[in-house]
Amino acid sequence: MNIHEANKISMCEILTKLSIHPHKINKNNAWYFSPFRQERTPSFQVDLYKNRWYDFGEAMGGDLVDFICAYLKHHKEENTKSDALRWIRNMCDNSVELLNFHPKIPQAVEKDFALILKNSRSIQHLGLINYLEKRGIPLFIAQKYLKELHVYNKDTGKKFFTLGLPNEEGGFELRNPFFKGCLRTKAISFIRGKISKPQGIHIFEGLFDYLSVACDLKGQFFQDDAIILNSLSCLRQINPYIRNYGYETAYTWMDNDHAGENATVMLAEFFKTQEGITHKIMNNVYAPHKDVNAWHMSQLNLSL
Repeated sequence: MNIHEANKISMCEILTKLSIHPHKINKNNAWYFSPFRQERTPSFQVDLYKNRWYDFGEAMGGDLVDFICAYLKHHKEENTKSDALRWIRNMCDNSVELLNFHPKIPQAVEKDFALILKNSRSIQHLGLINYLEKRGIPLFIAQKYLKELHVYNKDTGKKFFTLGLPNEEGGFELRNPFFKGCLRTKAISFIRGKISKPQGIHIFEGLFDYLSVACDLKGQFFQDDAIILNSLSCLRQINPYIRNYGYETAYTWMDNDHAGENATVMLAEFFKTQEGITHKIMNNVYAPHKDVNAWHMSQLNLSL
C-alpha cells in the first residue's frame, strides 16, 4: 500500500474502526468530537466528498495519512508516513475475523458520559494506597502507571476517588475498593517497554495482572512492550499494535476461566497469521489461580 492508495480509504471508515463516531452529519460534512482532546462542541470536520479532515481547535488538517501521523504522534507512537502506512495496512487487514473491525455506515451519536474527571494527581489518598497494598502492589510501582483521579458522577451527584490507568482513546480504566469501571471510551492500554523495538509483546487481561508481574520484576519494569486489554471486548483493538511491528514473541496472560480460555484460543489463531511471532501461553505460571493478581496475592498471603 502506498500513500495514494491509503488516501483512497474513507476517513469515516477509519474513524469508525477507532470507535470515533460523528456527532452530526449533513450533506457534505461529518462533525466529530476531536480525537486529540476533550471538548464539549465537535470541531473535527470530515469533508465527505474530498475525504479530507480539519480540526478547528488544533488548526490542522489534511488527508488520511496526515491524520494517522497526527493520531500516532498524539498517542506518543512512532509517526512517520511509513509508520502511518503500516498502521493503516494493519487496521484494514481482513485475514482474521476475531481481531477485525467491521465498519458500519457512520451514524451520528450523542456522547453523554455520566462520569466527569475533576482532577488528576499522583496517588496520595490513603484509601487507595491501602487498596493497592491489599492487592500486593507497592506504591512506587503503581505510581509509574496509575493516577489518582477525582471523579464526579453527574447522574448521582456523588464524587469519589479512584485509581486510573490511561487508555489509548483518552479515557481511563477505573479501580477502587468499591468501583470498577471506565471513564470516557473503553479501550486498551499500550505500555511501551524500556527498550526501543523490543522482541516481545505481553498481553494482559487486566491492570492488576500487569502490575503483579511488574512486582515480580522487583521494580525493574518490562523490557518488552505490553497491552492491557481492560476488557475482552477490546481484543480486536490489538491489531494495529502488533501486525508487522517486528515482535518475535507474544506472551498471553489471560484468566484461568472459560472466557480467558476462549480468548487464548482466539489469540493463538491470530498469532498463527503473524510471520515470525512465537506465541507463549503463560497460564501455567499462575495456575490454579483465576488470574495473575490472585496468584500474586497468594504468594504474599494476602486476601481482599
